[in-house]
Order: sequence, then structure tokens, then C-alpha cells
Amino acid sequence: MTAESLERFLARIGNPISFLRNSPSDTFSFPVVPPEFSSWKNEQRAWRETVVMFDQSFHMASVRLRGPDALRLLTRLGANSFANLGPGKAKQFLACNYDGMVIGDSVLLCESLEDMWLIGRPPSLNWVQFHAATGDYEVTYERRDRAPDETGGAAIERDHYRFQIYGPNAPALFEKLNGRPVPDIKFFSFATINIGPHQTKALRHSMAGMPGFEIWGPYDQRAQVLQTIIAAGAEFGLRRGGTRAYSTSTGESAWIPAPLPAVYTGDKMKPYREWLPARGYEAFVSVGGSFASDDIEHYYVTPFALGYGKMVKFDHDFIGREALEELAKQPQRKRVTFVWHPDEVLRLLASGLSPDEDLPFKVPDFPLLNYSASPYDRVMRGNELVGFAMWTTYSYNERRVLSVGIVDADVELGDELQLIWGEENGGTAKRMVEPHRQTALRVQVAPSPYAKGADRNRREDWTGAP
Repeated sequence: MTAESLERFLARIGNPISFLRNSPSDTFSFPVVPPEFSSWKNEQRAWRETVVMFDQSFHMASVRLRGPDALRLLTRLGANSFANLGPGKAKQFLACNYDGMVIGDSVLLCESLEDMWLIGRPPSLNWVQFHAATGDYEVTYERRDRAPDETGGAAIERDHYRFQIYGPNAPALFEKLNGRPVPDIKFFSFATINIGPHQTKALRHSMAGMPGFEIWGPYDQRAQVLQTIIAAGAEFGLRRGGTRAYSTSTGESAWIPAPLPAVYTGDKMKPYREWLPARGYEAFVSVGGSFASDDIEHYYVTPFALGYGKMVKFDHDFIGREALEELAKQPQRKRVTFVWHPDEVLRLLASGLSPDEDLPFKVPDFPLLNYSASPYDRVMRGNELVGFAMWTTYSYNERRVLSVGIVDADVELGDELQLIWGEENGGTAKRMVEPHRQTALRVQVAPSPYAKGADRNRREDWTGAP
């Protein structure tokens, strides 16, 4: 029997956004790695004060493309410019639908122009795999999905380990691990370095605005490489980071991880929906928050709104180009940080501690306040909807609750707005949602990224090279 497609599934369930807002799936999970190794607060402090290491070996999927048409395929699908792509270069690959709305983004690693990796959440990987499988491209693909949340006792199979190490002490730690000064690796480029007796690839990267590397190598070397890093890191204040802290780093560095992929509508997207499985990410990703529309296209976002405007280049023909050229002429929503007023956070917590209240507000969890994989909370200016909060975390470094989101072009830094917290009618049927009532919270519009020096640390070279 042929497996049901997403297209058939959508026809069967009716309005897709109603289903996704009541999805049986939970927030995006991080398998295998413990929630904490110490206190998540100290793990957050480490990326600001010393150095932190996160294990990314298990929660991301990958697609590896090989063949003479690998570059042609990605050029057709990516809104980025590929003019300067070459071996040892990386990109934040951005995929849009035919109307210029974002499907997803992922990290692209170029081993050679005929050997490239895409690593990240499924939406952009699925889009690339679909075209590799069905298009006229001389290319092969190898898919590796994330590790399962539950293995039933079976061994976890991975091809590569992947560690992310960053913080102000990261340069000194890597010099010690490498046994000599680290090579001159420019931002979002990668090269080979030593980790004790092992060689590993190192991508010059940044999270929460702090310098560091993302390193990877064969999975059977993971345990030895891990122990080498832990031993060398002791003198630099290295902390291992768990999944609670890891999921919050975007609050300071201003990446919006999970906008709803713009794949559910449009005749041109129908062949893709017929190819996608009904049991995949797109069919069960949970959507939550105070924004509730019956039109799923109201959840679609442009690259400009997500802060990707500088990435979009019209130097090549790609899916969505014509639409984006027209959108670029119009006023654009922009990415900002919403800083919650401390008194409003205390009010939410107090509501959950009052036995006299029959229905409290949505009581926030810390440090990640999201209760769905794709959050959309309304941000209001009086009675006017002016944007969405799309990822909300607590930063112990800043002592603030921060929401990364998007606002209309005429909203200014410093403006005070209202974020509507909680869902309609006492909450949806998602498993992470308890009965509650909505409330309006005061938030102030702040820069994105919010962390001090984040833009500078992303760009500046710290390898000591001239």
C-alpha cells in the first residue's frame, strides 16, 4: 500500500492550521543529551564568561549531495548568492516557495562543488531532497535523520559527532587542543584542526554573539574527542551545556528557529505536498501562541522579516525570485527583540501560585517559555496587530525574558507594545498546554540581536591572523 502523502492528509483533515494548532506533537525535542550538566543558568553564563560546549550530534538532520549538478541544484533552490562558494566555505542556506515565503533555512557546508552538506531542521532539507529526487539533476543524496526520541533500547546510529564550542575563552582552548595557533579560518568557513591525536573539521561560527567553532568528525571517535576537550577545557572554565541552555542561546543571538514552512498552499507547491509523507515534520509540527487565524498563509513570513534581507541576492535564477523582487520594493517587517517588563513576568508566576484563581494565566516554564515548535504570539499597538513574538527565552545573563520576533516597518526601537500571552478559549489541545486565560504583557522593542557585542563578535576574527 502506498503511504499517504501530505496532500492527501491535508485534504482529509480540512483546515491545516486548525490541526497544527492542536497537534499531538510537542515542542521541538533534543534527544540523547541531558537537559543539564550543571545548572542551566551556569551553562548560559559560560558562553558569556568562559566557554561552553554543546553536543549537536543527535537533534539535527542532514542531506549530503554529491554529483556534478550539486551546485546547480542548490543555486536553483537557494535565495543566497553562490558566486563565492567553494571548498571550505559555508552558508546559511535559505529556501523559499514560489511566492517568496520562507520554507526553511539550514547550514550548507561545501566540501567541494560536487560534495555538499545541508544540516538543520527538516523543512529546507526536505525541499532540497524532493528536487534532487524528482528533478533533472545529476546528483545523489544521502539522508540522515535526527536520532529518535525513544530508541526502545536499540543502539543509536550516527555517522558523525558534532560539537559546538564558543565563549570568550574558546580561542585559547582551541589553541591548546590544536597544539599550535589555530589556522586563519574566516567566519563561516571551515578547515581541519587537531583535537589531541584526532583531526576534526572546524567551522568558524558564533552563537549568542560569542566566538567559537563547530567541529565534527567520525562518530566512532566521539568519546575520545569529547574526553580530550573536557580535559583540556578545565583550565578555561569549560562547561558542558545541556539542552535547556542550548535552546535559549537564540534569544540572545536573534535567530528565529522555526517559522512555519510555507508549503501548505499554492498549486505550484502541490507536487511537493504529494511527495511529502503524511507522517513527516510538515504534517505534525505544532503551532502555538495567541495568534489564531483560519488562514495558514497568515503564518508565512518573508526572508526580510526574519532578518535575512542581506542574504537574498538576485544574481541568479531561483524559485521565488520574481516574488521577492516585488516584495523588496514594499515596506518590510523587521526582526527585533521584545524585552518583557519584569513586573509582567512576576504577574504570570503569581497567577499560578494563587489558589483563588479558577483559571490562571499560562504559567511560563524557564528557561524556554515556548510550548509549541512554531510559536506565534500577537504583538499589539493598542488594537492594531503589528507583529509576532516567535521564540521566547529567559536569559540569566541579561536577567530578562526575551522574545525574538518581527514587527511592522514603522515600529521603532524603544516603543512599548503589548504581547498577548496564552491561547484563545482556555487553550488548544496541545499536550504542553494546560487550561489558562490570555493576558496582555508590556514589552519594549529592542535591537536584534540583543546580546551586547553580538554583531561585532560574529564578524571579527579572533584567530590571531593578520
